Amino acid sequence: MTQNNDAILSAIPSPCFVLEEELLARNLAIFDRVQKSAPIRVMLALKGFSLFHCFPQLRTTLKGASASSLWEARLAAEEFGPEVHVYSPAYRAEDVPGILPLASHMTFNSIGQWEQFRSQVLGSTPHKPSAGLRINPQYSPVKTPIYNPCQPSTRLGVSSTQMGLRLPAGIDGFLSHNLCESDSFALEKTLANIEELFDRFLPDLKWLNLGGGHLMTRSDYDVDHAIEVLNAFHSRHPHIQLLMEPGSAIAWETGFLMGTVLDLIPTDELTNVMLDVSFTAHMPDCLEMPYKPAIRGARAPEGDDTIYRMGGSSCLAGDFLGDYAFDKELAIGDRLIFEDMMHYTMVKTSMFNGVVHPSIGRLDKDGNFKLWREFSYEDYRSRLG
Repeated sequence: MTQNNDAILSAIPSPCFVLEEELLARNLAIFDRVQKSAPIRVMLALKGFSLFHCFPQLRTTLKGASASSLWEARLAAEEFGPEVHVYSPAYRAEDVPGILPLASHMTFNSIGQWEQFRSQVLGSTPHKPSAGLRINPQYSPVKTPIYNPCQPSTRLGVSSTQMGLRLPAGIDGFLSHNLCESDSFALEKTLANIEELFDRFLPDLKWLNLGGGHLMTRSDYDVDHAIEVLNAFHSRHPHIQLLMEPGSAIAWETGFLMGTVLDLIPTDELTNVMLDVSFTAHMPDCLEMPYKPAIRGARAPEGDDTIYRMGGSSCLAGDFLGDYAFDKELAIGDRLIFEDMMHYTMVKTSMFNGVVHPSIGRLDKDGNFKLWREFSYEDYRSRLG
């Protein structure tokens, strides 16, 4: 839905996360091209987007799913399958027996965890996952500390010096996850660092997972350069299977969160817009990154524009973002569309304050809306006992 359509919007409950099927197909076409032009397998990272209702559409292009826990592994195996890559910063001993029959690949964050669970992994029957280690390539372009896995004294991944001289027995591959919404030149730098720091292990590797953060579906991403970089690495190491597991890029700009104006509170400087959606509960990355989401029909204020500050529905004082202007003055009951709200939203939402949780639905290519999920008081209550 590239433009407002009153008939379509009226069929959508508020608040609601809405996936746009046609836009998801556009993104998948880009990954299809990459996989056909370079020796890489692209998987879905459930930590960024786990809307299993659309997995049949994703399976037409993506080769598997990556999980960060037993529960994600179960969802991947049940709804996506059969290739399930599992990585956790620290596995619970009681979860490992449940993960082993689900995982095609199982990656460990430290040599200590690999040693703790090695006998279980290698002795797993009739199915044995391919084992890997997460490495720290000592490079990340990410400036926001909360999203930078290679910051000093990081807890994530094994450094080259910690690895010693030989690949630990039983390890088949490496996972390098050091990017966040990054470009093809960050991919190139990552591979260069891996070759420089971990070159002694590369002849013995079967696979290299380049993690997520490759924002190939952003309009300014140089897909041709990425294909060139991947092919060049493959020419140097043809025995290594390359993998990546994008989170944001799969669902980038493929849907929105619809909310409704409940109240307008003017002040001397601006007008607070009280919404039935919450930034802290429904769009937490807006506050954590932080970033200002686009609102359909809104722009930056200038001149004598009325300044609108978006206020969330929770009682948290900081549950707001601004500032915006509209060509037409807002009124109570108006619906607002927060763009690009598929990735890292539904997987991170909470029921803080017991505010109404957004429904989930889909717009198909013909503009028909299908409601997939509504939430009730019982969903809120059942989380607590």
